[in-house]
Order: sequence, then structure tokens, then C-alpha cells
Amino acid sequence: MQQRPLILVTNDDGVSAPGILHLTSIAQKFGDVFVIAPDKPQSGMGHAITINSTLRIQKTNYHKDVQEEYSCTGTPVDCVKMAVNKLLPRKPDLVLSGINHGSNSSINVIYSGTMSAAIEGSLEGASSIGFSLSDYDINADFSATTTFIEKIIASCLKDQLPQGVCLNVNFPKLKSDEINGLKICRQAKANWVEDFEERKDPYGRSYYWLTGKFVNFEPEAQDTDEWALQNGYVSVVPIMHDLTAHNYINHLKNTL
Repeated sequence: MQQRPLILVTNDDGVSAPGILHLTSIAQKFGDVFVIAPDKPQSGMGHAITINSTLRIQKTNYHKDVQEEYSCTGTPVDCVKMAVNKLLPRKPDLVLSGINHGSNSSINVIYSGTMSAAIEGSLEGASSIGFSLSDYDINADFSATTTFIEKIIASCLKDQLPQGVCLNVNFPKLKSDEINGLKICRQAKANWVEDFEERKDPYGRSYYWLTGKFVNFEPEAQDTDEWALQNGYVSVVPIMHDLTAHNYINHLKNTL
């Protein structure tokens, strides 16, 4: 008898966040689901791992009808490492991260705990997908994501992603009948123009609060994730952990 796929679900918003609860309910249609996620929000952690303090896990009971679920005191990447090396009966066939409350398009993929968990899953040899919704509200409506997530999961289980490649999937904040479909695209050239706002605590000591605005440097480029989201599409970007600038290697060989 063929085994059902083993699916690991994690996130960076915490084990009880509405986004991961919705994602888990979808994943159960496709395989045996194990959940391990941070015990508190870990947004913006990127690919951080815990090396100077202990990690603790605890069984939880937020998700219905999963095989097992745990909260972890570490980062999203810690959760994937802990699952693969300590908790799962075998390596997962699929790693799902999200659904994040807020977009992880363009440059945000660098900072995202959601996407770093997916990248870690791909490093472990599993097809891995990060899902995000462009709505930061804790009460965000995830219903419009369901059909698209089902389609993407089914595709990745049937046709495994290449080693080291994972998918960054972002949903616009729209109702189901307002979404124009899926668009396979590239990461937009965009970044945050940041400022550290200086404030004073009650004792007169300075502290700083990171602020800024997001700037898309190619708003008219129709092959990017930012354009797709602005025009009512679900953006799907294949990404890799390999940060080598391959097109610059020969130039360096000739100049150094």
C-alpha cells in the first residue's frame, strides 16, 4: 500500500495564527500533516537559527486532525531543522510555510521568516512552498487562497521541484471572483527606503524605531511579482538559495 505524502507545515506568525490554521486544513487533503511552528511571532527573522541558547518544543492542540503538532521556541528555520532531524518519522515530501499575514514579494523574500522556512525545506530535499497574503490584519480572510493552494500543492506533489528550488507564492488582498488567476513571474527590483526614527523613553534616553516606505523601481514591468499583485494576480516566483552572481564570474576571472 502506497504511503500518503508526508507534509510539514510551519510559518513565522506562530503556531496558532489564522494563516497556518487555514493552510493546514488544506494540506490535510493531500497527505499526513505534521505541524511545528514558532511559539510566538517571528516575522523578519530571515534565515536565522538559534545557536547561543536552548530550543524547547511543546505539543499543542490548535490544529484539527493532524498527525502531530508542536510549538518551538526558535525561529522558522529552527522549526524545519527540528522537524527533519528530530520529530518526523522520515523526510517530508512537501514543506509548506505560511500563510503569512502580509506580502513577501520582491526584496521581502530576503527578510522573510516564512520564505526562509521554505528555503530550508528545499535544502533538505523536499518540494517547498511559501504562501503569503497581502493583508496584515490578524483577522484576514484567507478563503480566496484555497483553490490556488490546492492547485499548487497537487502540482508539486505530482512533479517534484528541482533540488534547491522552492516557490514564493503571494496572494493579492481580493475576493475569489476578483482574482485574475496565477502568474509565473520574477522578483521585482524593489526595496525599502528606511529610516530609524529617534524617540525618547520616560528617562530621556534615546531609542530607535525602524520605519520606511517600499519602492518598486520597475512598476511598468509586467513580468514581476509586484506587477502581478497590483493587477489582481497570484504571483508565483521560483527561487533558489544559491546567491552566486553566475554572470559575473568570468568578469572577475579577467579582472582579479
